Amino acid sequence: MTDSPVTLITGGSSGIGAAAARLLLDRGHRVVVTGRDRERLDRFTRSCGRPEAVLGLTADAADHDAVRSAVETASKRFGRLDAVVANAGSATPDSVIDGDPTRWREMVLTNVLGPALLIRHSAEALRATRGRIVLVGSVAGFIHTPGNLYGATKWAMTGLAENTRRAVTGHGVGVTLIAPGRADTGFWDSLGGRPDGLLLTAEQVAESIAWAVCQPSGVDVNTVVIRPIGQPV
Repeated sequence: MTDSPVTLITGGSSGIGAAAARLLLDRGHRVVVTGRDRERLDRFTRSCGRPEAVLGLTADAADHDAVRSAVETASKRFGRLDAVVANAGSATPDSVIDGDPTRWREMVLTNVLGPALLIRHSAEALRATRGRIVLVGSVAGFIHTPGNLYGATKWAMTGLAENTRRAVTGHGVGVTLIAPGRADTGFWDSLGGRPDGLLLTAEQVAESIAWAVCQPSGVDVNTVVIRPIGQPV
């Protein structure tokens, strides 16, 4: 058990992050999940039934000190760090043309600064294990939507993934961007409800994350776009 891989997932107490954590636990990983809600973290970690293999840490994904502390705590608790998954994110439903700018700051910081901080603070530990960075982006990071700032943040993550790959590949660290389409998660709660049509489940997206994390040594899968059947764009 002490030699089993360790993965840190931001926003890991619910939705896609929680589903990925459960899959990785089932595949022999030890998992650290972060989130801002202590009660939700505790419910999730208890539900796993694996106190020796899962750790929940209260941390804002866009807070420099909190992210650094989470990475350090994960490494100290389990003795290594093999992968990080930048999963935490949020969205607003409005447009840059006529939307409410007071709602944008948290989204931009979480979606863009958050992954950058995770990369910055985990890079040294991942070089030591020749590990992997997984960024959870979106189809919205490839397809423009009129006036949509959320999509612009995901375009930023698409660029960050390739920029990071070029910076760390020489150190043996892999980088994978997972870009899901519409998924049936709490993401839609602040956006007026779930869209019509078939949606991916959190578990289906998590399968792609776990697949990326568990790639063989020396393999660097860079971009995975996953949509539900029937999503045209």
